[in-house]
Amino acid sequence: MAEPLSVVVTTLDNAATLAQCLGSVAGLASEIVVLDSGSRDDTEAIARAHGARFVVEPFKGYGAQKASAIAHAAHDWVLLLDADEALDEASRAAIRAVLEAPAFRAYTLPRREQLFWTWQHVHAKHNAMLRLFDRRCVRFGTSAIHAAPETDVPVGRIDAPFLHHGEPDIATKVAKINHYSSGLVEEKLAQGYRWLRLRMVLQPPWQFAKNYVFKRRFLSGTAGFIASVTEAYYVFLKYAKVHEAQRRHGDASRKAAARPRDDA
Repeated sequence: MAEPLSVVVTTLDNAATLAQCLGSVAGLASEIVVLDSGSRDDTEAIARAHGARFVVEPFKGYGAQKASAIAHAAHDWVLLLDADEALDEASRAAIRAVLEAPAFRAYTLPRREQLFWTWQHVHAKHNAMLRLFDRRCVRFGTSAIHAAPETDVPVGRIDAPFLHHGEPDIATKVAKINHYSSGLVEEKLAQGYRWLRLRMVLQPPWQFAKNYVFKRRFLSGTAGFIASVTEAYYVFLKYAKVHEAQRRHGDASRKAAARPRDDA
């Protein structure tokens, strides 16, 4: 008998993609849990139309919100999806087969990315994501932006990709990397990053080469090239904004030290 599965999704104004996400798990999920953080569009109506249990909580941070969503699940086996992700026929069948007799307590699936007007080439390297697991063996990282499930148990691999309906155009991609890079500043300041000027010079071209050459995004044509450039720019922005924050903090400290003090 297959393990019952809770599909868990966190949302905020995701009406554009949520129906596709929830529709893709129909017949696979024993229940669907949608944890929302205050949507003002049709997210709730779409979730309820697909039979989801809809819960609203204030946003607590990416990792904490996903952990809270999983805590609402009724079953131990969880499939964690973002609202702009979906299964296809192959990944749905592969997950169903795994749940018949799990050999591991956690599994990664490769994620195939939408690259603006096209899809990542089938022979490009897809990033493996830990998304199917027994919730009793996972925890969430503390990254302000890129919090993901983590586990200490052996992890299996499902080879069928799931789909990420990511940025439909370049403007959306640039807006997202601007938001994400700003959100990481405090975290990286706390980590005490050094050699930031050198990182700004060396890390972006390495990021471009890693994506465009080693992950074979060149197979996706112009879209793969543009996506690789924007991700290199994202790396540059992360370090540039930390450098800016350090300079501003240093200038403020120097001004405070130079300010005359009133002695009692």
